[in-house]
Amino acid sequence: MGFWQNIYYKVFKSGSKLYLLIGINVLVFLAISVTSIIESLLFTTDNVSVLAYSYLTLPSYLPHLLTHFWTPLTYMFMHDGIWHILFNMLWLYWMGQIFEEFLGDKRILGLYLLGGFAGAVLFVASYNLFPMFTHNGVYMVATVVGASASVMAIIAGAATIAPNYTIMFFGVVPIKLKWIAIFYVVMGFWGIKGSNAGGEIAHLGGALMGFVYVNQLQKGRDWISAIAGIFKKRSKLKVASTNRDINNSDTPRQEEIDRILDKISTTGYENLSKQEKEILFRASKK
Repeated sequence: MGFWQNIYYKVFKSGSKLYLLIGINVLVFLAISVTSIIESLLFTTDNVSVLAYSYLTLPSYLPHLLTHFWTPLTYMFMHDGIWHILFNMLWLYWMGQIFEEFLGDKRILGLYLLGGFAGAVLFVASYNLFPMFTHNGVYMVATVVGASASVMAIIAGAATIAPNYTIMFFGVVPIKLKWIAIFYVVMGFWGIKGSNAGGEIAHLGGALMGFVYVNQLQKGRDWISAIAGIFKKRSKLKVASTNRDINNSDTPRQEEIDRILDKISTTGYENLSKQEKEILFRASKK
C-alpha cells in the first residue's frame, strides 16, 4: 500500500475517529492555504483568506454571531498558520492515543466537539461580560480560531482518567499527564492578559470540559453516549425473556466499570490487573 493510499485508509476507512479528526483539520487547512497562495500568485488578491476568516472563525460580537451561527463548529477545524495546526495536531495525536487506550475509540469525537463548544461558550461569555474586553470595544471585533480548546479537552480528559500515566519527553524526561494538564491550564490563565486572550480563554473552557466529562464518566454518567442515544433510531421490536437470572457475560456491569475507573484515577492504569484491563476494553466497545 502506497503512502497516500495508507493515509486515505487511516483517515476514511479505518474507523478511527482520531485519524478522522486529524484528517479533517489538515484538509481544511490545505484547502484554504493552497487556494489562497494560488490566488495571490495569479491575481495578487487575498479574497480566499478574507472570506475564510469572515465566515469560519468564531466572533465574540453577539449580533455577528447570530448571523454566523455555524462558527462555534467551524472555528475548531480551522487554523491560523502552519505552526498553529502542526502543534495542535501533534498534541491531538499523542493525547488522543492515550485517551483511546483508556476509554476506547467511541468517545474521542464527542469530547473533541464538546471541548470546542465549551471553549466557544467561555470565549463569547467572557468577551461580553468582563470590563477588560467591553470597555474599549474589543468584544466587537474579537474572533478565535483553532482546535486548541478541543485538544485541551482531550489532554485534560486523559490526565483525569490516568493522572499518573508517564510519558517520556524527547525519550529522556519522564513526566506525568497531570503535570502536563496543570501546566497548560496555568499558562492559559496567565496568558489572558496577553495578545491571545480569546484563545487562552477558549483553552480553559476546553480543559474544564475534559475534566468534568471524565469526572462524570467515573460516576457512571456518560454525556456523549447520552447525546448519541437521543439521535439513535430505536427499534420497535421488543424481546421478552422469562429467565431473568441470566446475565450477558460479555457486558461488564456498570458497578465493575466504575470501580475500575476509580482505581485508575487513584493508582493509575498500569496497576490494573489483566482481567480489569480486559473488562475496561470490552466496556469501551459497547
